[in-house]
Amino acid sequence: MTPREQRPYPAGSTLHNPDLRGVWHTLHTRLSTGRPVTRVRLGPLDDPQREALADLLGLDRLPDPRPSIPLARLEEAVTELSGRTVRELLTELVGPLGDTAGDRRRRNDARADLWAWLAGHPTVRAQPALIDWTAACQSSGLMGGSVERTRALLTDALNVLADIPCQAEPLPVFAARVLNGHAHALDDGTPLSTLVLRALATLYGTDPPQSAAERRALWTRAGVADDELSATVLTAGLRPAGDGLLARLTSACTEAGHATSLTLAHVRTPGAFNLPRPFAVHVTENPSILALALRRFGPDCPPLVCTSGWPNSAAVQLLRLLAEHGAELRYHGDFDGEGIRIAAYVMAKTPARPWRMSAADYRTALTHSPNGPDAGRVTPAPWDDDLTRALADHGTAVVEELVADTLLKDLAAQSTTLGTQDVR
Repeated sequence: MTPREQRPYPAGSTLHNPDLRGVWHTLHTRLSTGRPVTRVRLGPLDDPQREALADLLGLDRLPDPRPSIPLARLEEAVTELSGRTVRELLTELVGPLGDTAGDRRRRNDARADLWAWLAGHPTVRAQPALIDWTAACQSSGLMGGSVERTRALLTDALNVLADIPCQAEPLPVFAARVLNGHAHALDDGTPLSTLVLRALATLYGTDPPQSAAERRALWTRAGVADDELSATVLTAGLRPAGDGLLARLTSACTEAGHATSLTLAHVRTPGAFNLPRPFAVHVTENPSILALALRRFGPDCPPLVCTSGWPNSAAVQLLRLLAEHGAELRYHGDFDGEGIRIAAYVMAKTPARPWRMSAADYRTALTHSPNGPDAGRVTPAPWDDDLTRALADHGTAVVEELVADTLLKDLAAQSTTLGTQDVR
């Protein structure tokens, strides 16, 4: 004879009594929480349900309408009648047991991993002004409650931000190139477009765009839909070898002691263009520094590029071109909140390194402007944590023009034959 614990029990047995259905569902719900269970509160039970429970537990009287039953007592009764555990019985009668607490913990862990991934992403680390954007993303919560959908959307947004400023492309062309052929992913009103525009507004320190015109203006500022003529960059002191248009333009202006205003079209089609090695190019935020250098050095001006504030696509493309040809890029800008963000942006988009942009340099520069304007919103400087603290402590901006003498001394130390000496 088959042992009782292996014997199938008939559908009409005590365990399958319809009046116990509520007991099994209640027990299934409690055990699916994932938390320890020692007793189960049942009910309210009607008289037939109380009778069925009394029969199950072998009681000599009816239980209360809302009894609290030890799980061990139920386990004993189920094993006695079927040779199975309570969990095995519930899986058969109701369905697989869940783990609500575990599921909740896993969801919380997945969300925490998502936001940690976003905050630690290389694009965010390189441009710490985006930290405010990541915080806003976290406050907005998950897309459709899904970690996977949210991560995919944020990944696309970060890919777009990493490719800005773009190469003077219309928005659909830019989107198709960056987002695997999805030409309309950045169309006005799409979740991705809204997300990227909020990031750009945070980066540039402006309010999120509210109208179609404001959105177009923000895309244009990021180099999307820039035409090849309106995006320009100022240079001085460049004497590249080669007979390409870019080499001939910059060399001619340098020999005349003038700056060169290069369009994006010039930079994108440089022609034959070579630089001697080693070769240093100093990069400034403000055109006035370039003008002072030309006034002082004339045709012997060391190589300079000016971003004129936030660099457009022409400026970034030129700096990348110079770096590809072996130039060492050294950047200096204003000591204020926006100046730090611009510097971080330039260093994130090109191989530029800081030039007299340390906390020590800032404290020295303060002697020129101890009561200067407010530094504004201060965000981390990836190259020097102490600089951010110093700016926050003093709260005083020092514009680039106030340290022009120091910058010009550095430039004077550089060889006028396009060689380079080590300058901070």
